[in-house]
Formats: sequence, structure tokens, C-alpha cells
Amino acid sequence: MSGEKKGLPPSDLGDGASTVEVNERSLLRKLDAKLLPAVGILYLLSFLDRSNGTPALVLMPKGFCLATSFLRSISPLRLRPSAPLTPDDSQIPCNIILKRTSPRLWLPVLAILWGIVATLLGVVQSFVGFLVARFFLGVTESGLFPGVVFYLSMWYKRRERQYRISLFFSAASLAGAFGGMLAYGIGKMGGIVWENGWRWIFILEGIATVLVAVAAFWFIENYPSTATFLTPPERRLIHARLAADSDALHDESFSWSSVLDALRDPSCWLYCLGFHTLSLPLYTLSLFLPTVIKDLGYAAAEAQLLTIPPYALAFLTTLLVSTYSERLQRRAVFIAGSSAVAAVGYILLLANTDPTQRPVVSYLGTFFAAVGIYPATALVLSWPAINVSGQTKRATANAMQISVGNLGAVMGTQLYRANDGPRFVVGHAVALGYLVANVVVVLLLARKLRGENERRAAVAEEIKDVGEVPDWMGDVDPRWRFEY
Repeated sequence: MSGEKKGLPPSDLGDGASTVEVNERSLLRKLDAKLLPAVGILYLLSFLDRSNGTPALVLMPKGFCLATSFLRSISPLRLRPSAPLTPDDSQIPCNIILKRTSPRLWLPVLAILWGIVATLLGVVQSFVGFLVARFFLGVTESGLFPGVVFYLSMWYKRRERQYRISLFFSAASLAGAFGGMLAYGIGKMGGIVWENGWRWIFILEGIATVLVAVAAFWFIENYPSTATFLTPPERRLIHARLAADSDALHDESFSWSSVLDALRDPSCWLYCLGFHTLSLPLYTLSLFLPTVIKDLGYAAAEAQLLTIPPYALAFLTTLLVSTYSERLQRRAVFIAGSSAVAAVGYILLLANTDPTQRPVVSYLGTFFAAVGIYPATALVLSWPAINVSGQTKRATANAMQISVGNLGAVMGTQLYRANDGPRFVVGHAVALGYLVANVVVVLLLARKLRGENERRAAVAEEIKDVGEVPDWMGDVDPRWRFEY
């Protein structure tokens, strides 16, 4: 491959393609336009369906369910210890199923299943029914994010993945903005079939998910070797790019030893801890932001609308931070810096004790929290996709990260109690502590990866001197370099 911009020269494209030259930048734009909107829409709907409980709570009549019980019922979306298979446990099996089937089949099936469950949330008649439905919502949607991260790693080179995964994840902040607008509009449907409009939030958003998921069978692609939207020269260029850069084209069959490799790798557990320290502030912000704003003295309708600006700004900062992280090829400093910005937001939320200034200063704090949490999360979730080699090991590492990370969300849903407003001291204080811990974790991980690169550089020189080049051994290969 002669260069990033020009792509393969015509002579390298294979028989029947000698007169065709493929521009690499144009090909990347084509891949982005085809792949990212498809998976981004599914993730946007996933985030809407998992976080619409609190907008519904703002509209829900007090007689239906105690607010504290309702908020705690959100935690089965992440974990139910008494169940034989928890939503978080299901993420590693989900990626194994994806590896054995195909993205075009597995991702839409997941979306259809969680869309049906999300729709049924609108017709439950009791707290127990709501609890059961939320549990199955977690089971069905849990495989989407780690599956898509693995999927994108089979299309893009290592240094291209983080930006694409960040673009994909930015749908979460868009979901927050759209969720506020939708909840405000749908809430006006009170009196249609049901006296209160909160049920329609679940029903309409769930039906939308099912309809889009059915269409996804036609617009989700599998892998480069079978993609119908690629020309033969474009396919050859993708194969050449990936063959020279990563393991995406290796004919690797599933093996339990590769799963164990991920479980035994200390770095994989540090990636997990990196997301764990962000998941609590991430999910508590997305789940409880309408409640936090409402308790500052705003009406329910105003609270829904006021959630939109912080999420919209978070979307823009996620794109900006991801762009510069990709350009400079640095991860930890941008993650730690974003977490520090989010920590400022929680300091504002905690330190503002003046009731006359609280609505303005605390609302400003939600901006700092959102614009820090979302970029940091996008970068930390893309880290294993860049650094873990071996397809099964990477799929396992991605699923491990989501599973372990989401345990923070389980704890977070228990910290924001209805009678703690308007300051929510316990919840905000723990979120602040988690963000500080995230700064420490990612900087330690960066130091570990940098030291490993230095050690491997010396080993690689020895191999070069001896003249023995071993077969590719994944991320344990002395020629592999980690990005930090």
C-alpha cells in the first residue's frame, strides 16, 4: 500500500482491475456513510428505550407507583442478582453469538426483541410488571454496543476505529436531546386512551424501534468480503488495508482459549475499570437529569425541554474531542481531561447551597457534567477496539468492559432517591468520586501501556537482529504497539 490518501496503485488491485484506482479517503467516506448511520440509529433507539423511564416518571401520577420504587426499578436494566442470567452477564454470550452468526441477522433481532419489550412497558399495570419488563429490556439490549464495537473493528484500521466508535456513541447524547423533545410532545397525549400521557412514551418509542429494526435487515451490512455496496477494487483495497494493520481478515474460528486470554489480561480489566468509573455518572445523568432539573423548581414540561441544551452541547464536544484524540493519537489525556471537566459540573451541583442561585448555577453544572462525561465515555469504550488483537479476544474484551462497567450504573440507580432533591448530595458526591477515580485509572493504564511499548521495542530489535520473525501472535506479539 503506497499511501493513506491514494490507496492501492492499479497494479495491486488484482485481475480485471488494472485500470481502476481507488481513492482511500473517498472509500472511507463511503464506508462511514453506509455503516455509521445504520448502527447509530439503532443505538439512538436503544438509549431512548433504556432512559425513557425518568421522563415518564415526571409525567406519572403519584398514585401509580412510589417515585423511589420506580427509580430503583431502573436498576434491573443493568442487573438482577437473583436471576440466573443477568443483563450484564448476557453481553459476552451475545458477542459469541454475533461471532458465530452475522451482524445483519443478530443486531436487528436484538433490536426487535428490545423494541417489543419497550412497547409492553406502556401497558403494565403494576410495579412488579414494570420490574419484570425492565429486566428483560436489559437482557435484550445489552448485546448491541459491544457487538457494534466488534463489528466496526472488522471494517476499519486501528487508528480509524476510535473516531467511528465515538461517532456511533454520540447517538447517546442525541438520544438525550431527542428524548426531552419527544417526552414533551408525547406527554401532551394525555386523554387519548389513557388519562395520562406517560404510557405513550414507552409505546410509541418501542414501536418505532421495532419498525426500524425490521428495516435494518436490509440496511445492515455484514463484512467487507460480502458487502454488496463495494466494488471489487474497493473490496481489495479494504482487505489490503486491514491485512497490513490488524487481525480483521484472519480466518479465526471461535475458541474458549481466546476468551480466557481476555479474562487473564490485566489490561482488559483496566479497560473495564475505566468504563466502570464513568458508567455511574453517565447513566445517572441520563436517567435522572429531568428529575434533577424539575427539583430545581422548574415545571415538568420545562424540565423536559431544559434537558435538550446540555445533551446537544455534549454531542458537539464528543465529536470535537474525538477528532483531536484521533488526530494526535492520544487517548488517556483526553479521557482524563474530559472527566475533570465533568467533575467541575458535580462540584457546582454540590457546592451551590444558595436557594436563590441554585436553579441557574446547578443547571450550569449539568452542562459541565454532560460535556465531560460523554466524550470521556466515547473514548474509553473505543480503547479495547484499538488495542486488543485476536477477534474472539477483542469481542470478549468489549463485552467484559460493558458488563463490568455497567455495575456502576447499578449502584448509581440506588443513590438518587426521590426525597434527596434538590441537591441529591449522595448521588452527586459519589459521581464526583467516580470521575476522580477515572482520571487515576486511565493515567495508570496509559503508563502501563507506554511501558509495555518500550519493553517490546527492545524485544523487536532482538528479533530483527536474529532474523527470526514469528507468526502473528495477536496483541502479545512483540511487534504490536498499544495506543495510550
